[in-house]
Amino acid sequence: MTIILTDHAKKRMAERAITFKQVQETIEMPDYTVQKGKKTEAIKKYPEKRVKVVYAGKDKYIKVVSVM
Repeated sequence: MTIILTDHAKKRMAERAITFKQVQETIEMPDYTVQKGKKTEAIKKYPEKRVKVVYAGKDKYIKVVSVM
């Protein structure tokens, strides 16, 4: 599945030193997820930080809205 990053998500990734690989791993293999309406929050703990990715799934792609 293709992952599309919004400009907001790209900005937050740069500010928080989160890599695309971390975003991808968080979506594909999260520690846990929380469903909020049409959006999903995927959370994964890394040794140096905890990453939360907020995204909306579509048929052929995932649109990442924000990264924390």
